[in-house]
Amino acid sequence: MKTQRLGRTEFQVTRLAYGCMRISGGVWKRADLHEDAIRNGIRLVEAAFDAGYNFFDHANIYGDTTCETIFGRALKLHPGWREQMVIATKCGIWFADQPNPGDPARYDFSYEHIIRSVEGSLARLGIETIDLLQLHRPDYLANPEEIARAFTELRDAGKVREFGVSNFRPTLLTTVQKALSLPLQVNQVEIHLGRLDCFTDGTLDQCLEHGITPLAWSPLDRGKLATGAEADGEPRKKLLAALDETATEYGTDRTSVALAWLLKHPAGIIPIVGSANEARIRDLTKADAVELSRVTWYKLLEAARGERVP
Repeated sequence: MKTQRLGRTEFQVTRLAYGCMRISGGVWKRADLHEDAIRNGIRLVEAAFDAGYNFFDHANIYGDTTCETIFGRALKLHPGWREQMVIATKCGIWFADQPNPGDPARYDFSYEHIIRSVEGSLARLGIETIDLLQLHRPDYLANPEEIARAFTELRDAGKVREFGVSNFRPTLLTTVQKALSLPLQVNQVEIHLGRLDCFTDGTLDQCLEHGITPLAWSPLDRGKLATGAEADGEPRKKLLAALDETATEYGTDRTSVALAWLLKHPAGIIPIVGSANEARIRDLTKADAVELSRVTWYKLLEAARGERVP
């Protein structure tokens, strides 16, 4: 795959990232992690690395920490991988009943939680430094000065190289950035042909203005743009038909077109793909070779909107 610069960092990352949320094979309680799940997860990471991905996205909550654990086991088996990878993770979410029974599900950007989360991720991944740390979902009690304190301490200690956010509205990103002496490099948000908010709410404009890389989670709308699942409404049927027509025109498949549509944007959107099928992990990289024309891009946008652009 071709590579691009991540934000304003020195990292050159593949234009598709591999998202590790599913490598635990459905295990979402750390107490349920078993050796078969670990072996299967390692095979998925191996398939992604062999397919050419060098950018791997985690969060400490994925699999209730088990996905980071599996990835760490993979790195132990392949110690030469570390210098060839950019490893990202996220923090800031508590599940219900954590750490105490009766505690609500919540977000937490407190200094203590950020520091504690990073220490845990480093231990599970078995690495000395996280390449990119992201705040996962906006904390209603976020204190930018407290975030800045944690980020600065982590950077100075060599535990995190670069920082970003996830699911942030532009105003909150600006507010947090003002408190920081270091640049936020990414904003990971949901972007796909079924979710167009980022094109109109200022998110992508902000990324262009400040050299922030948009990371697109669920770039295939949880796989529905690839499979056609739940295509009951007329607008979705028309979108799928437009994707198929374009795929025929470009000699490729519907999935590659949907991903290439994101890759066309000048902000440098990086789709995060998270298949748990080894062949599929390889096939997804075909999108990197599809160069849509501006006319085709707008045809797909019109199909996704269900109406002409205003």
